[in-house]
Amino acid sequence: MALILNEDQLMLKDMAKGFLAEKAPVSELRRLRDEADEKGFSKELWAEMAEMGWTGVVVPEEFGGIDFGYVGAGVILEEMGRNLTASPFFSTAILGATLLSKYGSDAQKQDLLPKLVEGNLITALACDERSRHAPSFIQTRAEQSGNGFKLNGAKTFVLDGHVADKLIVAARTSGEDRDESGITLFLVDPKSEGVDVERSQMVDDRNAARVTLNDVQVSGDDVLGEIDGGFKALNHALDTGRICLSAEMLGVAQASMERTVEYLKEREQFGRIIGTFQGLQHRAAHLFSEVELTRSAVLKGLQSLDANDPLTPHLSSMVKAKAGQTAVLAGNEGVQMHGGIGMTDEFDIGFYMKRARVAQESFGDAAFHSDRLAKLAGY
Repeated sequence: MALILNEDQLMLKDMAKGFLAEKAPVSELRRLRDEADEKGFSKELWAEMAEMGWTGVVVPEEFGGIDFGYVGAGVILEEMGRNLTASPFFSTAILGATLLSKYGSDAQKQDLLPKLVEGNLITALACDERSRHAPSFIQTRAEQSGNGFKLNGAKTFVLDGHVADKLIVAARTSGEDRDESGITLFLVDPKSEGVDVERSQMVDDRNAARVTLNDVQVSGDDVLGEIDGGFKALNHALDTGRICLSAEMLGVAQASMERTVEYLKEREQFGRIIGTFQGLQHRAAHLFSEVELTRSAVLKGLQSLDANDPLTPHLSSMVKAKAGQTAVLAGNEGVQMHGGIGMTDEFDIGFYMKRARVAQESFGDAAFHSDRLAKLAGY
């Protein structure tokens, strides 16, 4: 498949570019930070996204979605990365929608997907339990209790967990801590007795949460997918999230590069525009090449999701590693080529550097995915 967007995808990209530049620029992220907004995103903006169909971009039409595919979701996320848009789009319209659409029961789909598409349901995936990403390391236990289960354990780095209406919790119903078998996914109401959600504001001014589960009772109807077979669903959702997050990091890198190049064209030093210095030109050219390579990798990954390509796990790790490295490079180069003022709050370039660092660590950094890709290849 050619690594180009079709006409419909280009139209969506142009629409997203104009809408987000007007409604959710970096200045909006500053406002949310400075006002210490309790949600960390604009409810009005989220409602507008739902009206435009973005919340249902990967949801089947029978449940109210537009089923535009992951390439469509990726072009939206790229523009969100350009503008550092804060919203539950990734946690809900990507992770939640993917898990519910592909692995939910008929009753779960009928009940939850229309609410998600309408913007009335925010989901959060509670997977990680350690400081570094390790999806099969699950110590949270789910023990049989009546017609359901009791959950006990703790989750960290739960994206948008503080505003979620439904938590999707990975718990162990059998096996040992590191086993891929024996994991089950559960839909948990964060208002249930025994659930404690502690918000944590991250360095990039986004939000995650620490979720503690103490004898939380769930029913059999709350099981998402197969009992003991949840790692397949979890792994699919993570691979989907990694590729889509890479699309956002592409936007972060692109915007970092563009802002830096504009600065090089304006800043004078020693009586000359600094963009005429060959050393800085070489660095800018190298960054441009890395961004373009990442663009191709991200589009291939998104296309693999839409095509149900069996090599998607390989592509997911390749894309996430590459996009993370490029976004971090773009942020670092941007701050350095801005000089000392690049570290001040006055300039937006520091916001991009911080977002790149957090996104690169989310769901596995370059080292994690280099190791994973080697194992998938049989090494």
